[in-house]
Amino acid sequence: VVAMLGLEAAAPGECELTRLLQDKLQYEMRLQFMKHYFPIDYTVQVQYEEVLRPSNITRLRNGTVSEMALRYLWFHVSSQAVLRIHEVLPEKHPSWRYTQELCRLFDALGEEYSKYQQTDVEPVVADLVKLVHSAGAESRRKAVRPKALLDNCIKVMRMLYGAPCEWKAL
Repeated sequence: VVAMLGLEAAAPGECELTRLLQDKLQYEMRLQFMKHYFPIDYTVQVQYEEVLRPSNITRLRNGTVSEMALRYLWFHVSSQAVLRIHEVLPEKHPSWRYTQELCRLFDALGEEYSKYQQTDVEPVVADLVKLVHSAGAESRRKAVRPKALLDNCIKVMRMLYGAPCEWKAL
């Protein structure tokens, strides 16, 4: 079934790290650290491309983008989103240590993706990754709640890693 869907296997390191991320991104933790510990209606300014929703993944899959490229895109977008949240927090904020742990997990996952180059993925994904990391995209910013960024992160992660990593139903 997996072969019929064209899902490429994820590396064992990817599966283990995303499983750890899944544990850290449990709903209760996202609610506590990204909503309850923030002022009401608090938002973080992110680039338009830094908001990756399941519908974006579905659209790219229908455009025949490989699963490896989608996971590469998810990594870059999600790690930037977590970094954006972490950067706005003072060190004494109750969510600072939580976001620091998420950053460490993404750094470890980055080691898994360090072997990929932007030239190894489809041009549409390479262009999106370039935009995510470009500093000059100030005009393409939008305000997003921190919890919404992490909600999208885990939803897309489950789409991309659930089957290849053989996760149980969540």
